[in-house]
Amino acid sequence: MRRELRRRRRRLSSRERRLASQALCRRLKRLPELQRGQRVALYLPNDGEIDPRPLMAWLRARGARVYLPVLRPLVENRLWFVRYDATTRMTTNRFGIHEPDTRFGAARANRLPAWALDTVLLPLVGFDDAGNRMGMGGGFYDRTFAFARHRRPAPVLIGLAHDCQRVDTLPVARWDVPLDAIASDARLVRP
Repeated sequence: MRRELRRRRRRLSSRERRLASQALCRRLKRLPELQRGQRVALYLPNDGEIDPRPLMAWLRARGARVYLPVLRPLVENRLWFVRYDATTRMTTNRFGIHEPDTRFGAARANRLPAWALDTVLLPLVGFDDAGNRMGMGGGFYDRTFAFARHRRPAPVLIGLAHDCQRVDTLPVARWDVPLDAIASDARLVRP
């Protein structure tokens, strides 16, 4: 299923992806979680993922800080969230995804612990109308946000996907961290 859903999003033309991103970002700008969030994490799209980058200028104009996930060195399958702006040095991680340079992220002044974020926009491979999600399978977000099951306050977690990645039902594993919402170019799902 994961392979098929990734294939669906890769089949979208560049025009379809651009229009989907614009529709998604219009929807996201109306969400109270993004309107009031001051420390917002998002991702740089890879492998046909829906693109949240148009939100960056809007977030900065509101005075919010933007953070990107970085594969945390020396800790298996966990993420750091590193401040991102036009001056942030970038590198490519082991999966071919652009992220802030590890040396830049290692400076505590440049990163936040996951619990200190207000809102996190994370990429999905698939989702259903019950709010279940499928990620890439590495468990990075699940391990990083496992604390959210037991600790409040926790960041608002919003999964993003193209609407063509929606399926009737998805299996849920006991380690899956539930999302607060899922947004696509065509809908908003609140479990």
